[in-house]
Amino acid sequence: MNETFLAIINPAAGGGRCGERVGAALDRLRAAGITLETATTGAAGDATRIAREAYGLGCRKFLAVGGDGTSYEIVNGLFPESLVADAATSKDAVATLGFLPLGTGNSFLRDFSDRNSTDHGLEHALQALEARRSRPCDVFRLTHKGGALYYTNLLSVGFTADVAALRHRRFLGLGQFGYLLSIFLCLARLDRRPFPLRLKGDEELDSRRCLFLTFNNSKFTGGTMMIAPDAVTDDGLIEYVRWGPIGRLGLIRNLATLYDGTHTRHPLAERQAVRRIEFQLDGPVDVMVDGEVLTLECQAIEVLPSALRVVV
Repeated sequence: MNETFLAIINPAAGGGRCGERVGAALDRLRAAGITLETATTGAAGDATRIAREAYGLGCRKFLAVGGDGTSYEIVNGLFPESLVADAATSKDAVATLGFLPLGTGNSFLRDFSDRNSTDHGLEHALQALEARRSRPCDVFRLTHKGGALYYTNLLSVGFTADVAALRHRRFLGLGQFGYLLSIFLCLARLDRRPFPLRLKGDEELDSRRCLFLTFNNSKFTGGTMMIAPDAVTDDGLIEYVRWGPIGRLGLIRNLATLYDGTHTRHPLAERQAVRRIEFQLDGPVDVMVDGEVLTLECQAIEVLPSALRVVV
């Protein structure tokens, strides 16, 4: 098995910051004795294609150089052709994923470091790589009408996905201001609606109206928002967080609690750790998955326990 790390680089991540800073970071890793090869992405989907092709040629160590979207694409390049079929019978099938967080969100790494700045996150990631420190990580599979996708951070529907979708479609070029504007507009038209689903073991569908639902493997989203404070990345469970039909004033008063995780104590909030979610939606909905915005007709979410190793 090839022990070389393939660094898949998104130079546009972080508003181009990744392309400016990646050279020094890779030089430091090489100086620490880590063997690297590199590949650069130029368009959406390139990281998935590169990872899939490299895995087929025997590569099992990957380095996501960019933001959440880069690691999301790489994970989807490793599944399902590789790990889903082989992980149960061969340890050699399990890939290792490291990170150089030079993008915007970099949410996943925050589960393993209490540092808040991008520079500190990068330093943490570099030290983990230099120490050859890795641990198992669950991977979640969402099946939908058009196929399947895989993620390691979270998937959400409702208000959180609405904000992300609006920013992506109309205000992406406005940076943080575009994000705040999207929150304001979604607050103005606050849409609390049902997303009918069944948790594993439940007989009845849950069709209650809600502000949002999230299906989490790790704690953070949007960089510093602790949406699932009880999530554990290797427990074989989906951390399901639901916030019911809170009003505008209540949401404004409680927005800060989304950043410290105390929103789960709100009377309209609830959480459970489950092994499978089944949806019964009327059609496609906007979803936010590991920082990406998609429109999908969701069918089920299940866990692939310890299907990946992460360098953290």
